[in-house]
Amino acid sequence: MNIQQLEYIIAVDRLKNFTKAAEYCNVTQATLSAMVKKLEQELGIVIFDRKKNPTETTEIGIETIENAKKVVLHSQLLKDNAKKSIGKIEGKIRIGIIPTIANSLLPKILKPILENFPDLKLEISEQTTNSITKQLKEGQLDMGIVATPLHDTEIEDIVLFYETLMVYGDIDPVQNYILPDEIRNHKIWLLEEGHCLREQFIKLCSLKKKEKMVENLKLEASSFDTLLNMIDEFGGLTLIPELYYNTLSTERKKQVSFFNAPIPVREMSIIYHRPYAKIRTIEALAKIIHSTINKDLISNKYKKSELAITQI
Repeated sequence: MNIQQLEYIIAVDRLKNFTKAAEYCNVTQATLSAMVKKLEQELGIVIFDRKKNPTETTEIGIETIENAKKVVLHSQLLKDNAKKSIGKIEGKIRIGIIPTIANSLLPKILKPILENFPDLKLEISEQTTNSITKQLKEGQLDMGIVATPLHDTEIEDIVLFYETLMVYGDIDPVQNYILPDEIRNHKIWLLEEGHCLREQFIKLCSLKKKEKMVENLKLEASSFDTLLNMIDEFGGLTLIPELYYNTLSTERKKQVSFFNAPIPVREMSIIYHRPYAKIRTIEALAKIIHSTINKDLISNKYKKSELAITQI
């Protein structure tokens, strides 16, 4: 029995398919199947019912998988502790990031991260907060970059920065600053269900859960670009975060209005689940992201008492 065999059965259990598990583990299906069969013979049990489609884990197999996860975790901790003693950040880290920050944050932070840690391999995917927290708890991700607070006692966080929220759309150009209550008098464009910024917008401005934009139009937008294009054509307002604002053209920035104090901000954090956490690597990445982004943020111009963290 070896760690590799345990990783194989964990992959088969998660993906419910030997072919997909082999691709994930970067081995041939024949190799993976032979190693799993050898482990079953050594333990004297059947871990998977191969006749079922998708592949089904047997009752004794479920118990074996849970024990295998603990062994693999402790194996990884041993490796991490050994690396810690020589002060080197390396290996692989799997990161989930919410779409409303990915396109504006990643271009700024990836270069310094890759330059500082050339032996660290990043695997990044855009996902909703719910998907990220679920995969953290299952050990499928190592860390997430999301808006907080989450109010989830199983998830821990490291606050990275506070990103100012602002409004894009047809506000009176003479009126540079607005109050959340004033937004309800306009047509509102929201991101689709599942985006935390949608919920933050609704709570910030006490909006109704379902706002009609155009009588015979239902739009499920997944990006700010879509919302801004619709506003340019139909009018109305939407909420955008500061880093996305920084990517706008000069003309579009003229259509952005700021809030009066207390200034609404969204708290952006790295989140992780401690049993699976590569804490030393996470802390190193948090330090780089904080130093790269934090110094130029509008929120730094205000006192903490003048900021209001928008709830999810």
